[in-house]
This record gives sequence, structure tokens and C-alpha cells, in this order.
Amino acid sequence: MPHNGAQVKKKRRTRPKRSVFFHIVLERNMQLHPRHFGRNLRENIVSKLMKDVEGTCSGRHGFVVAITGIENVGKGLIRDGAGFVTFPVKYQCIVFRPFKGEILEAVVTMVNKMGFFAEAGPVQIFVSNHLTPDDMEFQSGDLPNYTTSGGSVKKKIVK
Repeated sequence: MPHNGAQVKKKRRTRPKRSVFFHIVLERNMQLHPRHFGRNLRENIVSKLMKDVEGTCSGRHGFVVAITGIENVGKGLIRDGAGFVTFPVKYQCIVFRPFKGEILEAVVTMVNKMGFFAEAGPVQIFVSNHLTPDDMEFQSGDLPNYTTSGGSVKKKIVK
């Protein structure tokens, strides 16, 4: 301790808050029918990319929330016999990717005797009543169940 009588507070070690949202660059080959060629070719490619990619999920990158920019649209390659043209597209997007052990804040959307459903961003979560604390039990009827719909919960990702 310092001699001047001042107390030293221990710094509490806190884990840095990790984000579940990431801004990444991805690539995709887009196939376009010849009727979409012309003046608006780039806009048609971008529109199809947004329609095909936004709202999809992959185990590697997570849930694609939104495309934020197009870095490059490459030269098209004609597919033999089909007439379609494949364009390589490099784009920036925001993805939602929770990791095992991550704690998410979620909104309860439905409660039943088996457990409850909650949503954390684009992810829908089911929590079995076997995983709820022992001091909580399901009550059917007009009484509140585990919690009211629209209430929030925090859940840890285990699988």
C-alpha cells in the first residue's frame, strides 16, 4: 500500500465483450439469364446477389444480415448449352455469428409446458424446461408462465 494513506483498488479483470456481428468479405459466383443483360447489368447482378444471399446461413460464416458493398464484379463466363453467364462477385456483408459459450440476450416469444422459445437477432432458440432453474415451474392457464412473452433472457450457446 502507498504511504500516503490512499487505497489502491484492484482492477477487476473483465473479459472483453465479443461481438456476434462481423463485417467480412465474401465471394460468390452469380448466374444470370441473358434477359437481364443490357444497361442495368451490374444492378441486376447486385439485386440477384442480395435476393440470393441476404437472410441465408452457413456454418462457416454465420447468418448474412445485409450486404454492405460490392468490391468487384468479374468478367462473365458463358455456360455451354444453357446461355446463362456466371459472374464472380466479391462483396462486403455483415454476418451474425454466435460462438459456443457466447451469452446472448434474447426476447421470449412463446412459452409452453416443454420450455420456451426466444429470439436473439435472427436466431431462434428453444430452451427446454429441463434447463430452467429448479425454482421455476411451468403453470398453464391465465397465470404467467416462466416469464411473459416479450420479456428478455440471457442464454449461453451450448451447441
